[in-house]
This record gives sequence, C-alpha cells and structure tokens, in this order.
Amino acid sequence: MRTGEPLPAVEDVLTSLATGVWHWDSVAKQITVDAEAGRLLGLPAEPGTYPPAVVRARFHPVDWDEVDGIMQLSVAQDTLGEFRLRVLDGDGRIVRTVRSRSRSTFDPVRQVYDMIGTLQEVTEPSPGAAARTPVTGDRRRSREAFLLDAGRALAEARSTAEVLRVAAGLSMPGFSPDGLAVFGVEADRLTVIGHHGQQPGDEEPFTYMPLETDYPAAEVVRTGRAVYLSAPEQYRSRYPLTWPLAEHFGRKSWAFLPLTFAGRTMGAWMAAFAYPVAFTPDERSVLTTVARMLAQALSRAGAAESERELTDGLQRSMLPTLGPRIPGMSVAARYIPTGGGLQVGGDWYDMIPLPGGTSRSEPGEGRFALVIGDVQGHDVRAAGLMGQLRIALRAYASEGHRPDAVLSRASRFLHGVSAADDDPTDLRFATCLYVEADPVTGVLDIARAGHPDPAIRMADGTVLKRPTAGGLPLGIDPDADYPTSRIVLEPGETMMLCTDGLIETGGHDLDTGWLRIRSILERQDGDLEQLADALVQAVHGPSSHHTTGPLADRREDDIALLLLCRQGDGRGDGAVPARPAGRRTMLTVAQAEPERVAVARQQLREFLHDWTSPEQVDTAVLLLSELLTNVLVHTDADALLVAEIIGEPDGGRRIRVEVTDAGDDLPHRRRPGELASSGRGLLLIELLAQAWGVYPRGEGKSIWFELHQPGRTTG
Repeated sequence: MRTGEPLPAVEDVLTSLATGVWHWDSVAKQITVDAEAGRLLGLPAEPGTYPPAVVRARFHPVDWDEVDGIMQLSVAQDTLGEFRLRVLDGDGRIVRTVRSRSRSTFDPVRQVYDMIGTLQEVTEPSPGAAARTPVTGDRRRSREAFLLDAGRALAEARSTAEVLRVAAGLSMPGFSPDGLAVFGVEADRLTVIGHHGQQPGDEEPFTYMPLETDYPAAEVVRTGRAVYLSAPEQYRSRYPLTWPLAEHFGRKSWAFLPLTFAGRTMGAWMAAFAYPVAFTPDERSVLTTVARMLAQALSRAGAAESERELTDGLQRSMLPTLGPRIPGMSVAARYIPTGGGLQVGGDWYDMIPLPGGTSRSEPGEGRFALVIGDVQGHDVRAAGLMGQLRIALRAYASEGHRPDAVLSRASRFLHGVSAADDDPTDLRFATCLYVEADPVTGVLDIARAGHPDPAIRMADGTVLKRPTAGGLPLGIDPDADYPTSRIVLEPGETMMLCTDGLIETGGHDLDTGWLRIRSILERQDGDLEQLADALVQAVHGPSSHHTTGPLADRREDDIALLLLCRQGDGRGDGAVPARPAGRRTMLTVAQAEPERVAVARQQLREFLHDWTSPEQVDTAVLLLSELLTNVLVHTDADALLVAEIIGEPDGGRRIRVEVTDAGDDLPHRRRPGELASSGRGLLLIELLAQAWGVYPRGEGKSIWFELHQPGRTTG
C-alpha cells in the first residue's frame, strides 16, 4: 500500500487475517456472525444470525461452560474477555481450536448485556506448552483441581481463624501470592480481620481506615468492583496518597477483590505478589472464584461464632450454679448442648434449697431438691420453654410442696404455656425427675414424669437402676398424678440422674446405652468430677462443664447429667469413698403394682452381678418371686424387699433376702395335692435356701432366706 492511499475496509483486513467477527444480542437472544466466523464454527461460510443453542452445539460442552463465567467476569470488571474453544463437527469430533477476544457492555436498567468479539483459529498446543496456557490443557485441569480443593477446605473451616489459615495456605496454579490480607467493615471504616506474609504490627496503618480513603481495599468496598494493579507504577499513579503505605513491602503486583455474600459487600481480599502478574482473564477468574468462596466461608464462620456466643449466653443465664457444699454430700453436674442450630435445646438441671430444715420434722437448714429434665425439641422455643419451666419448678419447690405436688403444678403450668402459644398445633411436653434429698438421713423422695429412672452406684461399685413410680411427661395432661417413691442413699453410694442424650447418643437405644453407661460407673473410682467427665467423655470425647465449639457440633442430642454422692465420713468433698465389702438394696412392691415383681427379680439379678454361682442367682430370684407373690396374693399390704450381701468375695459371702409386709398372719407350711396350683412356696424355700425364717414385727412380719457362696480358690 502506497503512502496517501486510503486504508482498506475493516472487513477486508479481518478477512485477510482469517479473523471472524461475532455479535451476541441478549435482548433478541441471537448471535450474528460474519462469513469467516461462520466458516470457523463449521456453519455456512456466509453472514448469518443464529439462536445461541445452534452456536453452542458447535463447541465442546466443557469449553462452553467456561465461556459463561468469563463473560460474566468481563461484564462485572469491564475488561476484555478471552477464551479458547474447541469446535466440533456433526459427529462430535474436534476439528479445530479457536480463540476469541470480546468486549461487553451492560445496561443496568434493562439488566441485559451486549457483546462483540473476534474469532481466530489457533494451533492446539503441545502437552508441554499446554501447561503454560491460561485456559486449555493441563493448566485448566490444574486450576479446576485447585478450586475443588480450595472450596472443600474453606467449606470445612468452622471459625474465622480456620478460614484465614486455609486462605493463607492456598497455592494457586501458576501464580501464588506471597502476601494476603482480609479486610472487614465496621460502620464507615475498614478493619483488618487477618493477614499473612506480613510481620505482626504491619496491619496497624490499615486498621480503622475510613472508607473514603484513597486506598484500593476501601474503593473495592465502596464500589463492589475488583482492582488489579499489575505494576508499582500503576499503584503509585492511581493511589498516590496511600502508595507509601504499600511501597515498603516490596511487592510487584496486587489484586483487591470484593468479598460479596448475599448481594452485600462484607469486605475485601488482597492478594499481593512478589513478581509482576498480568492478571489475564483466566487469572482473574481464579481470583474471583476464590474471593467468592472466601466470602461464603467467612460469612458461615461469623454466623457460627455468633451462634456460639449466643449459646454461651443462654447457657449462663439458664443453667444454675450448684451452690455451697452440702455437709455429708457432694454434687457434680454437666450440660452439653446439641450440635443443631444454636446448639441449645430443652435439657436442663437445677439444685434448689428447700425450706423447712434438714428434714420435715426438724428445724435447721440442709434439705435440697435436684431436678433434671428435657423439653421436647432442639430449637429456641424448646430453650425458652425450658427456662420458663425451670423457674416454675423452682418457685413451686421453694413454696415447700412435696415432690408429687411440684410436678403436678409444673405439668399444669407447661400445658397452659404451650397451649397459649401462637401455634396451637405445636404443643410441647417435657420429661422430668424431681428428687427431694435429706442430707442427714440420706432419704430421697422421688417423683418422675416420663424420665429415665435414676441409677445407684453402690459403695462396692455395683450399679443398679432404681425403678421409681412415675406419671406422664409434663404438659400432656394438666390433671396428671405423680406418685412419690422413697429410697435411701447409703453412705458411699452415688446416684446418677441424666437425660436420654447421655444414654442414646452414638446409635444406642436405651438398653444398649445403659449397658455402656453402667460399665463406666462400675470402673471409675476417685473424684465425683472425674466420674462426671468420664461419663461424658465415653459418649463424646473430652468435655468441660459446658461444652461448645467443634465438639459440640457433633452432638446428636443435648446431655444433662447430675451426680449425687453421700459420703461415709460427712466430708462432702467430692471424693468417692473406698469400696467396702458388702452392699444393700431396697425396693417396694405395692399391691396396685404387681408388675414390679418382675422389676424386683431383675434388680436382684443386677445386684448379684458378681456372684460366682449362676445356679444360686437363679435360686435367689425364684425364692424372691415366691415371697413377693405370697404377699400380694394373701395379704392386702405392700411388700418391702431388702437384699444384702455380707462378707468378702474371696472369703465366702452370703446373701440375705428379706421381704416385709404389714399383714399379721404368719405363713405356715401346706401339703398341696399333686394338682394344686399353690402352697409350695415355703417348701421351695426350705428345700433350696441354706437358712430361712419368719419373725413378727411391730406391725406385720418378715420372711427371710440366705444363700452362701463358697470362697474362691487362689493359686
């Protein structure tokens, strides 16, 4: 071309360079191509207009998925978009690779964009070159693997500190920053949430910087748009006022990206590089994706930390302290929240000083009540009802009511509160166990509302469930009755009260979970606090009095635990006394509760868990069944069972079982006929027991028998 001649038409220049032109109109939903672009795409080599689906069908689907992200990034950052695409023929075979560079415009009013770009055929790079290509080949696969790993690691981070540690450890494919900083926003100022690659204290000039400051992170927060600075000269010319703050770090390139979550810019992320970075569209895409994942992770972590802080506050406000030491007794408690939602639920415990002295007939101080319960549900409403119910129980107990009256009033209260809620279909109930304790005598009066029975760890380590009479859970029937059971906590014995979370967590039901808990109670010696820790640790691992954080996140259900130990020397210092040789248990079987005969048989088997002769255990259970049945059939009185083991395990022991009733008629031997259905009870006792007897009492009588266990041989 000679000097002075007019320039050739643009179309002619592009055609001579084998470069096609395309135009995407998102309003009309069509793509227009010239003849060269049509040829490169495998369409007719002439100008034409096509639906996007027709053009999309000409490209490899993996490449097309990537185009959408690059185009969105180009629109968001007002930059050129560049990408490679593999063109397919009608049989799905790759026939060529093309490169496109495009410019986007966006209409914020109509929420539509318009794009125009060029298309050129390029040579598919060799495997070695592909590793250096921004989009295709090994680099792309490396980038996808990096983003998957980064997303997984950030999703698993549970706190802000963990998120920052993950961000600091990210190694981006081909370009890794050596300095990172995460900025937050408080009111109208920047804050530094965390940084990496700088010395401690380097963040001070950037802390509480006004958002109006001429600083890249501040601009990013104000505008919601990323800032890329490829060279120090670019930084200096664009931000001359704050350049001296960044100059001494010696970095060569910077990327400041918005941390946006749910449409709100919550901060900014800085990635600084010790070498020049061009920030190609591919590199910007990686940085933008990481920034989005980082914003989501920080938002989740912040919400989780706020929930844990709220949980701690709820626990502190709702859970009591155990108060001063009780002469002769010690108490330990634990509460571990569930991992769902706010990690709060309906489990609770309480310890309430009672009026009226050490006993109902003596003046002085000392009587107290232990309460443990579980409101249905694991949500804020369950926690709220728990707080109300706990206050109501404390008020009724402080008025001096008996255990049965306390639970009856509490049930009526919960029924009224639950029924008055905005959602009448969401009626809640609560299980509860209320124990009135006399530290002088060790007498425990127990009322139970659908709650698991207490367990007693005897002085020698034997553990028994103590079946108690009970009624419906609180809140179901406002007129429900709650009978009271009385047991005596002997010196050296420990009572355990717990919610079902301690028993059933870990896939256990009430039976298998109880076996797990019983084995811990039997093995553990020492301090009462250590015993409480051992019980919780067996279910969930190490714990504290009120556990939150990652450990709490794994909880299947709330756990509340109370331990009450009666000391033999009156110290009440929490030490579990040394195990003596003998043990003793009691149980009442009422006329109206014949089913408790089976409970008594089971309790005697558990009482004899270490008896060396299984045949003697069967004999003792059989004879006990006969004695209890005789009382229920031939008298109108209740039966009191007292079982006691006397002696050393290695030196020969004996078990004495005594059944007392208020009837005046003494039993006598009968000679039943061959077909008689009764009359053999005393004959069995005389035949199987090694000693037995009957003696009258002030009111009623007692029948007893003994079995002797031979001493164990050694050597």
